[in-house]
Amino acid sequence: MSYDHNFDVDCVFDILRTINEKYPEGSPEDEALRIAAVALFYVREIQKLDDYREFFRSFYTPAIDYIVVSQTFATREEADEWLGSGKARDGALVRITGQGFQVMPERKGAGLRFVRMPLPEELMKNHPPKSD
Repeated sequence: MSYDHNFDVDCVFDILRTINEKYPEGSPEDEALRIAAVALFYVREIQKLDDYREFFRSFYTPAIDYIVVSQTFATREEADEWLGSGKARDGALVRITGQGFQVMPERKGAGLRFVRMPLPEELMKNHPPKSD
């Protein structure tokens, strides 16, 4: 599940306050909710909310979301032309006719080549997650 890293801080405070009303003052739940609220308040007060939002985003963003295809090609010929153009960079992930490839250095020589690297959607298609 992904979370909105651009959350409304005041809305979060309101929700924490509503939840906290259900617990007696001094209870472990009351203490935990107050600690969380004050921590968020502190982050906002020292003007580090943007840093926290980025941390929050990276903390809850699945690694699969960081995989970015830099180029998509309809044919292998188009991809090979791009590879030879000097625009390709080592490590770039590309899609060629629906399949993933990574740009890597030639084994012998000074050029680049494509190495098959299945994209997340290919892996999911071939190995769907198991349901409980």
